[in-house]
Amino acid sequence: MVILIKALQLILSLSILVIFHEFGHFITAKFFKTRVEKFFLFFDPWFSLFKFKKGETVYGMGWLPLGGYVKISGMIDESMDKEQMKQPPQPYEFRSKPTWQRLIIMLGGVSVNILLAFVIYMGILFVWGEQYLPTKEAKYGITVDSLGYEMGLRNGDKILSLDNKPVENFFKIPSHLILDDVKSIQVNRQGATTEVIIPKGLIGKIVKHQSPDFISIRIPFEVDKFTRESAGKTAGLQKGDKIIGIDSLQLQYFDEFRDVIKQFKNTKTTLTVVRKTDTLQLPVQIPEAAVIGVYPVQSLSHYFTLKEKQYTVWEAIPAGFSKGVHAIDNYMKQLKLLFSPEVKAYESVGGFITIGNIFPGAWDWEAFWSLTAFLSVMLAILNVLPIPALDGGHVLFLLYEIITRRKPSDKFLEYAQIVGMILLFALLILANGNDIIKLFR
Repeated sequence: MVILIKALQLILSLSILVIFHEFGHFITAKFFKTRVEKFFLFFDPWFSLFKFKKGETVYGMGWLPLGGYVKISGMIDESMDKEQMKQPPQPYEFRSKPTWQRLIIMLGGVSVNILLAFVIYMGILFVWGEQYLPTKEAKYGITVDSLGYEMGLRNGDKILSLDNKPVENFFKIPSHLILDDVKSIQVNRQGATTEVIIPKGLIGKIVKHQSPDFISIRIPFEVDKFTRESAGKTAGLQKGDKIIGIDSLQLQYFDEFRDVIKQFKNTKTTLTVVRKTDTLQLPVQIPEAAVIGVYPVQSLSHYFTLKEKQYTVWEAIPAGFSKGVHAIDNYMKQLKLLFSPEVKAYESVGGFITIGNIFPGAWDWEAFWSLTAFLSVMLAILNVLPIPALDGGHVLFLLYEIITRRKPSDKFLEYAQIVGMILLFALLILANGNDIIKLFR
């Protein structure tokens, strides 16, 4: 069910983005009286799921969910309609329009995707507002995995700043570390300020292994839920109990319990528990798996004071615009990592499985629209890259035409389109191949 929900969210999100992107090309083409022959969601090699004609345009849905397209008369695109290009140019064709009009048509899809991201961010802030954990409120400190430990951080560290610059939102610390070339982290460790110098090459390891939990928030172990065959429930634990010890060891936090319990597997020991005002000793049999089938309270608001802000319509507009600009800046930094010899982010490029996995396993409209806005930014930026077969490739040739006052030949554009499509298919194979490899690791 989780996989199905993720897949449905991915398909719906990409469908929205493709329709708006292609509508950007469609509406600008229509504005300049350029004929649009087809407007399709998904590709339709050999057959389509459905189609209908209205005016001069055929609208429909293909069966291959790898995007969508509009077929503009007199334009060399992925349809590779060479026969049409052999005919004399017609006034309604793309090739007959002034260069500046063709440039606007090609930038129409990208522009609409950027505008869509801004509008979605504005809507999110207006409907749900904004909530986050201020870094200074992370009073129990952090927990780290092996990569965080290799970075020099320790469980219980309280992060003060990155390169001596405070970070307001705790959960943006990992992205700042990865994207902003941070050299040092200032932490409070057992009451003393310590500077942690990030080892060279460590960020590359984090990107390659895609470790989202190399830094996490530390929480006490307060019982919330039980698994079906919970040893903890059998021992008498109840919701709301606070586990503060096992055997003779005193504990304060969930990560401490998770690490220590491994040494007690297949043994009978005692849990020290605080229940309201009483301290109890509960005998428990620790199974082979070294877990007691208990989930701690996950709600951050249960432990911390979160910062919340609600927005009026007029407040959401500039705040949403700012959020969109920040998303564009972040994605540009992510693209930069692809070309970093140290990070080698290209080895971690993911395809549809990776994109689908960023959606939550339960349907959450706030998360859905937030991810759709980010994907809209991603689609816009990727499309404007100067690669033949992408919008950016067409833009590149149009800029060449504007500067040199010479139009590239149709034969050159055909060959460029073929090369671009080969490159895109290679990238598609690389990205989805990485996904498949990860499944078998």
